[in-house]
Amino acid sequence: MSKIEQLISEIEMYIDSCKAQPFSGSKKIVVEKDVIDEMLVELRMQTPDEIKKYQKIIANKDAILADAKQKADSIVDDANKQADIILSEHAITANAQAQAQAIISQAQTEGQAILDAANNDAYQIRQGAIAYTDNELKMLQNLLTSTATNTEARYNGFIKQLSDTLEVVSSNREQLTGAAASEATPGGKGVDIEI
Repeated sequence: MSKIEQLISEIEMYIDSCKAQPFSGSKKIVVEKDVIDEMLVELRMQTPDEIKKYQKIIANKDAILADAKQKADSIVDDANKQADIILSEHAITANAQAQAQAIISQAQTEGQAILDAANNDAYQIRQGAIAYTDNELKMLQNLLTSTATNTEARYNGFIKQLSDTLEVVSSNREQLTGAAASEATPGGKGVDIEI
């Protein structure tokens, strides 16, 4: 479990432990501002560390490309040096030029292949980092959705209990009012009250 998930879990447990506002007709709970502020500050402090980790993964792409370019440049430089050596010798000039051109062409082809492979690797690393980040954000979203749903369900249960109690109190009052009227008439009976 990542540090961010742990902090969200702690916030969720804190919210679960908070009491609902008495006789509130809306979905309200009482939280201590200092406690929730402290938890949110800690969550904000942890978020940049996770993002830095993903940025580091993406930064590796640049290092791979720079390394590939350096290797390609080195191969081309070596090829040019070999071509210069071949041309400087007193061998057949035409043959030396053809060999030099073939070496340069091969070096350019190999250098391009290295760059293409490095670009492909960098793309794969970037896609992996994006997928990992999206997965982490999806888990965070699911956790927050679950927390909101659970809190709402508990709140609705509390409101239902208050409603049921209100109905019992109203019924008892009606029975008391009816009993008082009945006793005022001759032959009236008492009424049983629900508790």
